[in-house]
Amino acid sequence: MNLKVSQISEGNKHYLEVSGELDAFTAKDLREKLMPLTENNGNHIIVDLSDLEYMDSTGLGVFVGVLKASKTNGAKLVLKNMTDRVRRLFEITGLDEIITVQDDNVRGGAK
Repeated sequence: MNLKVSQISEGNKHYLEVSGELDAFTAKDLREKLMPLTENNGNHIIVDLSDLEYMDSTGLGVFVGVLKASKTNGAKLVLKNMTDRVRRLFEITGLDEIITVQDDNVRGGAK
């Protein structure tokens, strides 16, 4: 299965829905979508993972890289609506404590 990323942007708010599988083969696609959004101070990047079916360590690496770039450039990253399986990966690695994770269906006003 492939990775699908849809994006809606309004001003400095960027809402992305990620579905499918995030692994070594698809991570580049997500990284290429997210990294440019981190380059502007004040950008608010919301990534909805409710339809992400699978993620491996490469996917975690994408989010770590995006978080680092966001902090460097003054952007904000929020991950929303993780499946239990994906959430478990973030909890095991402790990334849920350094990345903002939310569990609601609010789209941050970007939609």
